[in-house]
Amino acid sequence: MENAVNPVPERGPYPQEELSIEVASQWQLMWWAFRKHHMAVIGGIVVLIFYFVAIFADFFAPQSPTTYLADYVYAPPQTIYLFKDGQFAPHVNGYTFERDPVSFKKMWAVDEETTIPIGLFVRGETYKLWGVFESNIHLIGPTEPGQPFYIFGADNTGRDVFSRTIFSSRISLSISLVGVVLSMFIGIVLGGISGLMGGLVDNLIQRLIEIALSIPMLPVIIAVAALLPVSWGILKIYFVITLLLALTGWAGLARVVRSKFLALREEDFVLAAKLDGSPPRRLILRHMLPSFYSHLIASLTLALPGMILGETALSFLGVGLRPPVVSWGVQLQEAQKINVIASYPWLLIPAFFVIVIVLAFSFLGDGLRDAADPY
Repeated sequence: MENAVNPVPERGPYPQEELSIEVASQWQLMWWAFRKHHMAVIGGIVVLIFYFVAIFADFFAPQSPTTYLADYVYAPPQTIYLFKDGQFAPHVNGYTFERDPVSFKKMWAVDEETTIPIGLFVRGETYKLWGVFESNIHLIGPTEPGQPFYIFGADNTGRDVFSRTIFSSRISLSISLVGVVLSMFIGIVLGGISGLMGGLVDNLIQRLIEIALSIPMLPVIIAVAALLPVSWGILKIYFVITLLLALTGWAGLARVVRSKFLALREEDFVLAAKLDGSPPRRLILRHMLPSFYSHLIASLTLALPGMILGETALSFLGVGLRPPVVSWGVQLQEAQKINVIASYPWLLIPAFFVIVIVLAFSFLGDGLRDAADPY
């Protein structure tokens, strides 16, 4: 009689989710953690929308930022109506005005008898997208070119605040992005050299960082920006303002990078790379930096709101970008006087977009930081 042996039950297959986690890369783990942070996902979508609109600003804006109609100075915002007499007919109402007998200022009112049809993908002013592709198609606008269309109102020369706000996003978002990239480049290079070399080089760079952190950067930036010659062109001023903003954030990042490098240079893979004859530049770029790319991306995202606020503040104070450049800060220069805000509150609309994009970047940065943190 054969001995009955209880068969050992075979171990079933691992759940697909556990297998995926075991073989997932660092970026996949970050993405799975990030998408659970709903506010961060919403913030990321808002940021992408802002940058998409900024890239195609000529198409999304009904008018050029310099186009003006002197007859509609400080015209109030128009309301978009989708129906008329029970039928779908998108339109805005026209304007009528009276002169104040004392100040002779125009007193605007809505003319309900005048209807201005509007539509999508309408023909308007001719523009060159990115300076290459010529077109006259705009996302939204009046079906008859030349009709007043001010859904955000008009400014002191009759320019469309909505169009200028769209074009302002291109300057404000690009200058902040370039400033953060420059700041991170300086911080990574100096912090990496400090942490990798050590000794006298480390001491010199750390003293430089302490000096940079002890300087009150805002007054210095305002003073330097105010000394820029009026005759300088737009590109020069753009570069100088970007460089000044970049100098405000590199020191803190350099310290973080140095601490990371001090911890990493004792790791086995770094020692193996050194024994293999890797030069310092390859050691930093190919072996050490990729180990905390996620932290750098989160730091970049969290630094962008500060750059946007910095550019807006400098331009608002009149020491940053100057007309004819259009940015959110330049637009808000007109809202410095309380009597202007009281009479024409729509001039503060660009401030709303600054608040939205700063909050979006903050939520996105928080989500990336949490997703990048292994603990």
